[in-house]
Amino acid sequence: MAEGIMRHVGEDTVEVFSAGTLPMGLHPTAVRVMGEVGIDISTQQSKSIDRFLDQPFDYVITLCDETDETCPVFAGGRQRLHWSIADPTAVQREDERLNAFRHVRDEVFARVCSFVALIISNRGSA
Repeated sequence: MAEGIMRHVGEDTVEVFSAGTLPMGLHPTAVRVMGEVGIDISTQQSKSIDRFLDQPFDYVITLCDETDETCPVFAGGRQRLHWSIADPTAVQREDERLNAFRHVRDEVFARVCSFVALIISNRGSA
C-alpha cells in the first residue's frame, strides 16, 4: 500500500522502490482498500529487500516495528526513517481486518503527504 500511495502522492517528485524483509505477495484486501481511494496496486509485486541492498537511496522508510529491527543497513542510504504502523495482516478476525487495512491505508496516506511536502519544501530551500 505504501508504494502505491507514495507513487500516487509523489508523482514526479519522488522515485519509489518498495521491498520487504519477508515478502509475502500482494494481499487482496490491500488491493481492495486502495481501490476504494482510486489507487490501483494490482500490478505491484512483492519484492525482497535483498535486490536493493547495493542501491543508493536518499531515504529508507520502514513501516512496522519488526521490519525496523531487521532491516539491513543500506550503504548508500542517506537518511532512515521509521513509521511505526501496525501490520493489518496480523488482525485475526476477518470482520475487523478490512477496517484494519483501511486504517493503515489512511495513516500511511497522511504520513506520505507530509513526507512529500517536506521533500518539496527542502528542495525549494536548497
